[in-house]
Amino acid sequence: MADRTFSETTVEPTTLITCLLRHGDDCLIMSHRLGEWISRAPELEEDIALGNIGLDILGVGRNLLQYAGRVEGAGRTEDDLAFGRTERELTNLLLVEQPNGDFGETMARQFTFDVYQDLLWSRLATSSDETIAGIAGKALKESRYHLRHSRNWVVTLGDGTDESHHRMQAGLDGIWRFTHEMFIDDDIDRAAADTGIGVLPSSLKADWDRIVAETLTEATLTVPEDPAVRTGGRQGVHTEHMGFILAEMQSMYRTYPGAKW
Repeated sequence: MADRTFSETTVEPTTLITCLLRHGDDCLIMSHRLGEWISRAPELEEDIALGNIGLDILGVGRNLLQYAGRVEGAGRTEDDLAFGRTERELTNLLLVEQPNGDFGETMARQFTFDVYQDLLWSRLATSSDETIAGIAGKALKESRYHLRHSRNWVVTLGDGTDESHHRMQAGLDGIWRFTHEMFIDDDIDRAAADTGIGVLPSSLKADWDRIVAETLTEATLTVPEDPAVRTGGRQGVHTEHMGFILAEMQSMYRTYPGAKW
């Protein structure tokens, strides 16, 4: 891919690498969670759909981690960055590491994340870094499908039977405190936005609120009023679930370092 890389922008390499790792880690962990549904989804078509969505998201994560490795220039590959970093070195949102739970819980997590990613890729598709813009442009095409898929399930379950409505509302209530972290700005975000390579997470919040509220109204669901806010993922401070994810995801790489298939 011919592009204008970080060397032709005014951003510090550390800022660019951090941004790439954050979004790459989000994709990596979310794709793992979706992969856990394979052979366990409520119907065969949904089993295939969740697997394909997970692969789409993993593909975006791979591109981001590959680029982070190139910018870093230390010889680390996408595999090294995905499987060789410790829990404290991974900077994904806490939302994506939350357990699947039942199907309603998974759709609540997926829908809130899909809205965020669709808005994010839409903005990053005009990034001043052409590699990021290219990755985001491709991701945006896929995220539109992902959002349509999860939104349809939220509406179907919310406006379905009493039981499906209850489970969908419970799923939203359970993950709501983790959604606020998506929109918190820090110095890295501000530096990235100032140079045009990234966006301020807070700038996505109004559109996210609107899309989520409109969808929940159609689904006869209530926007949760949970005052608690859980953060820390961007700083490498994770929930108790993260260790179990990494134990499974990284075991082969750590047991047989450098193995080739």
